[in-house]
Amino acid sequence: MADIQRVGVVGAGLMGSGIAEVHARAGAHVTITEVSQPALDAGRARIDKSLQRAVKAGKLRTEDADAALGRLTFTTDMGAFADHDLVIEAVIEQEQAKVEVFRSLDKIVERPDAIFASNTSSIPIMKLGMATGRPQQVVGIHFFNPVPVLPLVELVPSLLTGDETIKRADEHVTTALGKTVIRSQDRAGFIVNSLLVPYLLSAVRMIESGFASAEDIDRGMELGTAHPMGPLRLSDLIGLDTIKAIAESMYDEFKEPLYSPPPLLLRMVDAGLLGKKSGRGFYSYG
Repeated sequence: MADIQRVGVVGAGLMGSGIAEVHARAGAHVTITEVSQPALDAGRARIDKSLQRAVKAGKLRTEDADAALGRLTFTTDMGAFADHDLVIEAVIEQEQAKVEVFRSLDKIVERPDAIFASNTSSIPIMKLGMATGRPQQVVGIHFFNPVPVLPLVELVPSLLTGDETIKRADEHVTTALGKTVIRSQDRAGFIVNSLLVPYLLSAVRMIESGFASAEDIDRGMELGTAHPMGPLRLSDLIGLDTIKAIAESMYDEFKEPLYSPPPLLLRMVDAGLLGKKSGRGFYSYG
């Protein structure tokens, strides 16, 4: 972690809190920002619960969990990122919101060699890089949920990302965090979601048409193809609003019908039925 010691995370939601946790566990000093104190408090509670779960499972010592918590700073002031080596954006999967974050970071972060990264699932890195005056230092570092558990990270440079930025980001993720990196071109959806999202949307269209029940669709993929989780339960876990945003971004880029979100998905998002995080999606969660 010699190269990158101070890490900022913009957003304390499910992904942002996970990204902050793995960095703190790896020894980095981490600053997390949110737009409000309640959102910040929720992120703190989420990290604490995750660390305690790891302790209970025997994957982390109590003293190491306490040390990780001690390396975390929570604030609503993005100005705290001024001297940071790496800042990772993990806000809502909406292009304008992310562009505004990068525009702000460009004014705030004073280190000339700082890396700006996005955890976006689908938005082209070039669009985010061009919101700054240093697109050569902007790169996609896409983690997967749950961040402390899943070992994969997609590294996504834009056409303007510098070789030194790519090298430092790769070494940081592999050496400091112990994750496995796969590299993708800067195309909406990158590698994993370009394969996954059409599959999930096909399952939504299947239930929408009355072809089969959610339970039977999921059971078919779990028992027939050895998937650990069926597509509709997985959609609930990811969040239907996130899947909708990824699908729309991919459709905007490629104009392929298979990327277009089905009406059922749109209506469910409109109704606030977002999956596990809202308590109801294709399944109900007590």
